[in-house]
Amino acid sequence: MKTGSRSHSLTLLGLLTAILLVLSMTPLGYLNIGPLAISFNMIPVAVGAAALGPAGGAILGAVFGFTSFLQCLGIGGSSLMGVTLFGINPVLAFVQRFFPRLITGFLVGVIYRSVRKNTEPALAGGVAGCFAAFLNTVLFMGALVWLFGDTPYLQELMAGRSAVAFIAAFVGVNAVIEILASTIVTAALCGALEKAHLMGR
Repeated sequence: MKTGSRSHSLTLLGLLTAILLVLSMTPLGYLNIGPLAISFNMIPVAVGAAALGPAGGAILGAVFGFTSFLQCLGIGGSSLMGVTLFGINPVLAFVQRFFPRLITGFLVGVIYRSVRKNTEPALAGGVAGCFAAFLNTVLFMGALVWLFGDTPYLQELMAGRSAVAFIAAFVGVNAVIEILASTIVTAALCGALEKAHLMGR
């Protein structure tokens, strides 16, 4: 049983990684609006974190983070903000793009397991999807302000606003759309995976 379960987990991880790569490397995963992009890539990360636990979530988050960094180089699409940040400091651009997604994937796995103890997979999946999009936004933007807040580029974008006011104004609509989409789709997929006996406990 353990061998079969491990095989199912690896298969699901491979499938979700493939889906994430397709979303990340094509226009399917992003809706670009100005310098920022509405991303739907946290959905497979959230599903993986729910089905495979914190480790699976961290792996998928790392994949997302790496593909996000590649956009700074014009690979798999281009991010205006990413290109600009890479020009300022390539190492910090990698940190800002990569680690928030890895950490988010891990934390969502922890959150799902905690909520799942007292509720059904679909509802727990919805909570996981909600937190996936929320934490991704907060950690991504928080890292942006922390690492690049003193640069002329970000100072111009912030226009004298506090970090909290800047983040709220900059990603307000984007974050709401991402949270709604991630919550609904993750809930549905987790319910379906539970029926297929592919969800962790």
